[in-house]
Amino acid sequence: MSEKHPSTKDHSESGIYEIRIKGKLDDKWASRFEGLTITLEEDGNTLLTGTVIDQAALHGLLKKVRDLG
Repeated sequence: MSEKHPSTKDHSESGIYEIRIKGKLDDKWASRFEGLTITLEEDGNTLLTGTVIDQAALHGLLKKVRDLG
């Protein structure tokens, strides 16, 4: 006999993420992160905040951050 246990987390749901970038993100990059809120923090770093629809989109977003150099 097998029991089904409800998942505690639905992996198909999107999530809100915060990604901190060391240093100031130049305004010319804003279009590259469309849909995210870009906040310059008091310590001089940049915070990207927003909804990411799935893991593939998160991976793509992290690649964009990596490509900043």
